Amino acid sequence: MTANEDQEMELEALRSIYEGDECFKEVSPVSFQFRIGEHDDSKAFILDISWPEMYPEMAPEISLDGFFNKKISSETKQLIISGLEEQVEANLGTAMMYTLFEWAKDNQEALMENHQAVVTAVTLTSNSDLNAPAKKKEKKEQLTKSQKRKITCRTDNKGELPRGWDWVDVIKHLSRTGGKEED
Repeated sequence: MTANEDQEMELEALRSIYEGDECFKEVSPVSFQFRIGEHDDSKAFILDISWPEMYPEMAPEISLDGFFNKKISSETKQLIISGLEEQVEANLGTAMMYTLFEWAKDNQEALMENHQAVVTAVTLTSNSDLNAPAKKKEKKEQLTKSQKRKITCRTDNKGELPRGWDWVDVIKHLSRTGGKEED
């Protein structure tokens, strides 16, 4: 079998295995994403795996550089990648995507046990904001009771004007302006 035939067979298998699985995403026929862990879990991460032209004879490219993984420290990322690379070496020459995904799911706790969430600090770009005088809040226009009553009489319970509120009464309009008279 050629590498392209192996890829087509594995792609078909992945599609059938992970059909309807929200953790699996096929970015392209040779690039995939798989989320390990629940979406709101602090120890969740997304694997980006791409196939080179000669896959499965060559190792796939594994990345954790996605935005979802920004909270993971570089040491933890390196630990995950090195563990996956060991699995790649053991399975080189065979279809291994399912094996990699399942290995990562099974070993998530061990891989993320030393995980400390990376916190990025927001810094001010200028000190002039600190020394500036406090701005006065703009006051909202106050309505009188009669103004509020007129507004509520014109609107429905949602605060919207009824349909056609600005339509002109056609009969009244024609009676004032006179219609086209026939001779």
